[in-house]
Amino acid sequence: MSYSDETDAMSGTRKRTHQLLVTTALGLFEQGMLPTVSELAAHAGVSRATAYRYFPTQSDLISATVDASLAPIIAWSPTPEDNTQQRITELLNLAYPQMFKHEGALRGALQVSLQQWAKERQSSEYAEKRFIRGHRKEILLKVIEPLKAHYPEEMWDKVIKSFSLIYGSEVFLVMKDIWKMDDQQVIDMTQWMAKAILNQAKSDYPADND
Repeated sequence: MSYSDETDAMSGTRKRTHQLLVTTALGLFEQGMLPTVSELAAHAGVSRATAYRYFPTQSDLISATVDASLAPIIAWSPTPEDNTQQRITELLNLAYPQMFKHEGALRGALQVSLQQWAKERQSSEYAEKRFIRGHRKEILLKVIEPLKAHYPEEMWDKVIKSFSLIYGSEVFLVMKDIWKMDDQQVIDMTQWMAKAILNQAKSDYPADND
């Protein structure tokens, strides 16, 4: 169930409370905080019991805020007649401005994911629910769909895996934190890399244009 479907299924009061919690969490993330569920309750002005009813763990809270941040991207549907180059261009132009808008939440999600990985490495008894990062595969499968009719699986499998390295929050961390790029430079660079990936793939596997 998507984030929008899940919230639509809630009653009016529950939906408003859920939205309050998610909006508050997004605001805290943008301030550089990584709130626990208890801290979120305090900032949102609701009881801890209420907050935990919606988000039993911090992983649940992170998942909800990330899904809210990425909702327009998750709901994206390409035009059927578009080819892969058009689809990846459209996706990157849509996705990165949305990611930049909620950069704090996405950085927080990465931080939580790394912390949980470290705790699991330190103790075999670590049992906290893991924050599961998803959506990337499903979104990129939409992008490379036109390739499947004209190229072998080996080719489009390489393309989708390569695209996964130019689409996502880890990418703008490298571009911004290491190379000090601004938002538009990040988008321009990922667009350039997408073209390079497709050109190389089509050079390696000559076939009809997708």
